[in-house]
Amino acid sequence: MWNAPSLTSAQAREVDRVCAERFHLPVEWLMEAAGWELARHCRGQTTVLCGTGNNGGDGLAAARHLHRWGRLHAVACVDRNRLKGPAAGEAEVLERLGLSIENEPRLAGAEVILDALLGTGLSRPPEGTYAEWIRAANAAGVEIVSADLPSGLDADSGRAYDPCIRARVTVTLGFLKVGLQQGDGPAFAGHVEIADIGIPNEALP
Repeated sequence: MWNAPSLTSAQAREVDRVCAERFHLPVEWLMEAAGWELARHCRGQTTVLCGTGNNGGDGLAAARHLHRWGRLHAVACVDRNRLKGPAAGEAEVLERLGLSIENEPRLAGAEVILDALLGTGLSRPPEGTYAEWIRAANAAGVEIVSADLPSGLDADSGRAYDPCIRARVTVTLGFLKVGLQQGDGPAFAGHVEIADIGIPNEALP
């Protein structure tokens, strides 16, 4: 593994900006790479839980690969109608493939849950549907793989809000997030894998 840095949420946003504005690197390319990396860590029949941001888009991209490999149990999104940009594009591809993006998490029968609900922008406890789905995932008794960081974990302080996903594996995308290494992070993130999704070294601080 290359020498991946550990970044704050603000630094992560700056990397995204530099990739888009300086290098014209499409978000879709990074999302595709993230989806493939997430999918290959889900080694059983997987239910994918997606939020409405780019973290959810990564999960939708992963769902497409899991479908190709015969390992997709179900895919659900907190609010399909709120998806936009590349994440909405990923949802459209799934629907054109004849897959249903459900509005409730179908966990019975799943061997793995892919948590793609919330990303690095979280600064308060999850509420509403997000909180319900996090609690349901934790109660399901199966392996949870988290995209980037467990939903409910503060990317900077490592504080686990209530509720917070308890992952067995966290596939952090492009670089470590400092919250995975301090506070509650190590206890909630489980085994952390750093996924190379093609971010140029020149975009890193």
